[in-house]
Amino acid sequence: MKNTDPRVLRITQAAAIAALYVVLTLVFAPISFGPVQLRIAEALCILPLFTASAIPGLFIGCLLANLIGGGVILDVVFGSLATLIGAALGYMLRKNRWLVPVPTVVANALIIPFVLKYGYGVVDTAIPILMVQILAGEILGAYVLGEIFGSALLKRKSIFKNAQENM
Repeated sequence: MKNTDPRVLRITQAAAIAALYVVLTLVFAPISFGPVQLRIAEALCILPLFTASAIPGLFIGCLLANLIGGGVILDVVFGSLATLIGAALGYMLRKNRWLVPVPTVVANALIIPFVLKYGYGVVDTAIPILMVQILAGEILGAYVLGEIFGSALLKRKSIFKNAQENM
């Protein structure tokens, strides 16, 4: 493994993260889409704590999940951008693990209500109410589940360290 190209490792990590995001979103599709949602795949938004590969991985995973899940173009574009913003800012905050999921929660709470309103025609609910609904789902998915997932990974931190040393 000493001769592994670091670029290949990063691409492989990003692809694995994207695939996992898609699978989790589609397996839990009934709760992954709509004005009230709990996207289990958002737990993966803790991964920028461990690797920059999570940024493209989460973005591509969200993009593909929204495409395959039948999302409208506004959702595919802006939902994926919300995830990209959250992952990139989360990576910048990785020195404090408790802050890593916060950008994802905020980006989705600010962007997705407009996607729901103008992309899906959710007209019976005001934008501020949609923001609270999305915020609640993101707090549960990205923050609570993400921190549980992150805690489990931190217990195995030596695996990540050994993988990087063997490159």
